[in-house]
Amino acid sequence: MRRLRGSSGFTLIEIMVVVFILGLLVTLVAPKIIGRTDEARRVKARADIKGIEEALHLYKLDTGTYPAASEGLNVLVQGGGGRGASTDGYLPKVPVDPWGNEYKYTSPGAKGPYDIVSYGSDGKEGGDGPAKDITNN
Repeated sequence: MRRLRGSSGFTLIEIMVVVFILGLLVTLVAPKIIGRTDEARRVKARADIKGIEEALHLYKLDTGTYPAASEGLNVLVQGGGGRGASTDGYLPKVPVDPWGNEYKYTSPGAKGPYDIVSYGSDGKEGGDGPAKDITNN
């Protein structure tokens, strides 16, 4: 088989130019994308807390009170049965925060009828940056 002149593929210079352009794009775009994962987790935690709050309000409409801290958020999944709560429950499952920890529920809360808290990336109370607590208040 004979090779035709001019149809042999890419030159080394052409490949180097493409690699250079791709490298330039990665150095400009990657820091913006990588730094957003912590913020995305914080937004997800806020959305989860809003969903739990909606379920708590529905529970209160049915029963007249918010669940006690000893009952926790599990009562929103199981339903309250005899107290007038929906037997189907108000949440499909108890959500965990984006870092895999349970949301902390207390009733009565420090600033309202209840508090819902995610302790952030470190799973401990307090913290700064991605470890900062996320609350409903």
